[in-house]
Amino acid sequence: MHLSPDEIVFWQRGFFKINATLVFTWGIMAVMAVASWLVTRRLSLDLRRARWQNVLESVVLAIEKQIRDVGLRNPDQHLGFLGTLFLFIALSNLFTVIPGYKPPTASLSTTAALALSVFAAVPCYGISGQGLRGYLRSYIEPTVIMLPFNVISDFSRTLALAVRLFGNMMSGEMIVGILLTITPLLFPVVMTVLGLLTGMVQAYIFSILAAVYLAAATQTDAPTAETEVRK
Repeated sequence: MHLSPDEIVFWQRGFFKINATLVFTWGIMAVMAVASWLVTRRLSLDLRRARWQNVLESVVLAIEKQIRDVGLRNPDQHLGFLGTLFLFIALSNLFTVIPGYKPPTASLSTTAALALSVFAAVPCYGISGQGLRGYLRSYIEPTVIMLPFNVISDFSRTLALAVRLFGNMMSGEMIVGILLTITPLLFPVVMTVLGLLTGMVQAYIFSILAAVYLAAATQTDAPTAETEVRK
């Protein structure tokens, strides 16, 4: 029984190897790319639209509202990044119903890569929203003494993102694996369904935390349009 997809090696030559983590990760990426092309290839701007497009637009609007509620002022700017994170983690866990499949999020290398993507996106969006000087100034606010603590915070929350997602996904896989060996089929099936729900929750939590970090990095003192209207 393999608890981590890293343990399943399909091909290896010396130092280089192709394991299940790599194969399933690229498989999910391919599914997302093809699905996005199929969904968006026949979008209409007319008043009369297909039902599937209405459903798609409703989902996108709901996601944009959630991003705006977190504190990001331009949801459209962050929708692609946050939406991709959510879909990848969600699909990684939804595909567990396929025999022989192991979610790549059960590997620490995958969760570390996802956390590093957030780590890289925070300064990129922060500099884009505040400018280089404004973003760097945030590290010494309210006093220069906070500089080392803010730097440590950036690294610690990245580590926390990776370990949290890996721990939750790995624990679910371990519980199902143990139950498969000591109990009849019924309990593992129930745990698998529970694992699907847990995976969706983890996808939501990871995406929301990423949105919170981006909101903190892009926060400026400039008045918003809503503030100007109130004045």
